Amino acid sequence: MDVMAFFTWLEGSTLGHIAKSYGGVYAMAQTVHLASMALLGGTVLITDLRLLNVALRDVPSNVVSEGAHKWFKVALAVILLSGVFMVAGVAMKAYYNDFYWAKMAALATGILFVFAVKRPLLRKDHSLLPPWLLKLVAIASITVWFTVAACGRWIGFS
Repeated sequence: MDVMAFFTWLEGSTLGHIAKSYGGVYAMAQTVHLASMALLGGTVLITDLRLLNVALRDVPSNVVSEGAHKWFKVALAVILLSGVFMVAGVAMKAYYNDFYWAKMAALATGILFVFAVKRPLLRKDHSLLPPWLLKLVAIASITVWFTVAACGRWIGFS
């Protein structure tokens, strides 16, 4: 299926109609999306700052990463669901927006990074991993998720 055809279909779908026609519903979806982004950002930051030995030094990094990852998954699921709803109302506008595509690429990179690199690594005993590796993962993680947030913010400016 052609990507443009999908975006055309999405905007014309019932979901797209609801998103365009009911401003209050759209505003609530934005609120939920932003709150979930704050939760996701918080889980990323607390885990990565702990790996960098900046925060929660008295708590083992394994404990911090395990607890934060559970909330990360919840936040990510809500972000994805609310994001699909939000883009349905402005699908064609999003299709032609370069920052939307940059955000989607960064988001895909972030999700792949978390579930293919960061999570498998952090499941291991952190005391057996080289400190430089934990720090590198933390810096890469902060960079990827900052890029997602920055591109998302720029969607509104373009």
